[in-house]
Amino acid sequence: MSKNMIKITMPDGSKRDYACGTTGMEIAQSISKSLAKISLAIKIDGAVSDLSLSIDKDVSIEIITRKDAEALELIRHSAAHVMAQAVQSLFPNTQVTIGPSIENGFYYDFARKEPFSTADIEKIEREMRKIIERGNKFEREIWTRVDAITYFKDKGEIYKAELIEGLPEGEDVTVYKQGDWLDLCKGPHVPSTRHIGGGFKLLKVAGAYWRGDAKNAMLTRIYGTAWRDEKELKAYLFQLEEAEKRDHRKLGSEMDLYHFQSEAQGSVFWHPKGFVIYNQLEGYIRRRLNSSGYKEIKTPQLIDNKLWEASGHWGKYRENMFVVPDEIPNTDDDAPVVSDKAFDKLMALKPMNCPAHVQVFNQGIKSYRDLPLRLAEFGCCHRNEPHGALHGLMRVRQMTQDDAHIFCREDQITSESVAFCDLVKTVYSDLGFNDVKIVLALRPEMRAGSDEVWDKAEGGLRQALIEAGLEFTEAENEGAFYGPKIEYHIRDAIGRSWQCGTLQLDFVLPERLDASYIGADGAKHRPVMLHRAVLGTLERFIGVMIESYAGKLPLWLAPTQVVVATITSSADDYAREVHKALLDAGVRAELDIRNEKINYKVREHSLAKVPVLYVVGAREAEEQTVAIRRLGSKNQSVDPLDKAIAELTDAIKPPY
Repeated sequence: MSKNMIKITMPDGSKRDYACGTTGMEIAQSISKSLAKISLAIKIDGAVSDLSLSIDKDVSIEIITRKDAEALELIRHSAAHVMAQAVQSLFPNTQVTIGPSIENGFYYDFARKEPFSTADIEKIEREMRKIIERGNKFEREIWTRVDAITYFKDKGEIYKAELIEGLPEGEDVTVYKQGDWLDLCKGPHVPSTRHIGGGFKLLKVAGAYWRGDAKNAMLTRIYGTAWRDEKELKAYLFQLEEAEKRDHRKLGSEMDLYHFQSEAQGSVFWHPKGFVIYNQLEGYIRRRLNSSGYKEIKTPQLIDNKLWEASGHWGKYRENMFVVPDEIPNTDDDAPVVSDKAFDKLMALKPMNCPAHVQVFNQGIKSYRDLPLRLAEFGCCHRNEPHGALHGLMRVRQMTQDDAHIFCREDQITSESVAFCDLVKTVYSDLGFNDVKIVLALRPEMRAGSDEVWDKAEGGLRQALIEAGLEFTEAENEGAFYGPKIEYHIRDAIGRSWQCGTLQLDFVLPERLDASYIGADGAKHRPVMLHRAVLGTLERFIGVMIESYAGKLPLWLAPTQVVVATITSSADDYAREVHKALLDAGVRAELDIRNEKINYKVREHSLAKVPVLYVVGAREAEEQTVAIRRLGSKNQSVDPLDKAIAELTDAIKPPY
């Protein structure tokens, strides 16, 4: 083959010869004109690149079209650039800072004296459609660092100049142009603005600190969403509308479940009804754990920082830990204490349970015959999340994890991991989540332990997933600092994904905290530690369930399972009899004999998401029956009281 030719390997394994310097678009055109027309980018040896990029060596390629998974990020990133161009076209004195694609969309942060209004957002979106219609090409250029700094400073773009100044001297930068507008960007992009299409919409305006630091200037962030076509956009906007209706914060108030207040930022005040849900869910998980051979323990909230230093968490999570002094400051003056060194001894509220569980394991001598040892705790943990990151039950500072740690031998890793996978499948099915995606998160760049240890840990979890017969994907750099993990992502009723359960395989912590057992050979050995949670945190999982079920929780979880409501005061005595009979049968029942119209009572209890109403009047009292109304149904049935209670007590039984 000529030195000026290169060999391109196609997705089907076939090879073709092309001239050195051939672009992705030229390869697409050589395959078919129709393919070239719908092509958005090219994947070269697994990395997504612009179609205009020249290829000068033998590579494997894959042409990316709108139907491919990578298309959405390309469309969203390109839409972000078009939004920035539209903003600067309409508001010339606005500075552009950072604008990435994100899950379901994109955003850009702008430096502008006046905040954007709703009317401004509508103007920007109209301008974006004009730019897209023009079909300007996205053109990549390489600039020197010095030239880029000079250009953006001369243009008054101080934020862009600051970003470039942070790069090493002598490093070139990439710039993308679309028509007469350009921005600093690594790419890649779709071939032209027209390839973005019309499936986008700007959503909202928010504030954001430059580089996420509260010490820096406040910028204005505009969020948008972009999809392959208008049909996908419409489906997503419907999902957003549904999500707003299902917001657990709104439903939590309507159902009188819990509240938050400023005196305890990020901590839940559970009301009686909300705590019923909490206790029922905890009780269900406890029964599952008991039948799976777990032993429940309870460990302290406050632990000396020396243990956290030994485990490695102090160096990694110190800024997210609530730390309190255990001694008086060792300083002779009255100056404010500004560092940990000012105290003789420090304690920390635990942000996780694992080091404490090792302490329980370390009490007494363990034999290889004692393993596996499964220690479970509904452990209350505290993490110092930023105020701006707190979000109802979904992100809190005080949380309870359905946490457990399995101490086992290396030869037990697979069987214990498979058993956990089976447990998770059962629990999620019982709770109504059958669409589950599994991800194996691999070693992060910053990690503890040798590559040999990580190879063994990753191989152990991978083998367990294979033996469990589960489909999974792998995610680079997403593991915990001490070990890889299996992540469970559940999909709710309106299609949103939530990462909940985890299983982490850890060879590091037992070594750091000197955990050991006596093997069959009479020598000391290190146990392997499996960190695992099914729900993750009870608070967050309850929030997910409230939103997925739109507040209409399964009967066994409903705080109030039935309300006995009267039509007329003449039925009050009978209503009391019905209410008592329900309580005696173990049903969570309430009595409503207020002097209100029945339609008013029905609406009120429907808003509170009470699943069943027993309506009684003079006729029901005389015939010893109840008129049954079920939440979400317009139909009503009338049953004898004994039959109604028997059917209800059977329906409210928990799944286990």
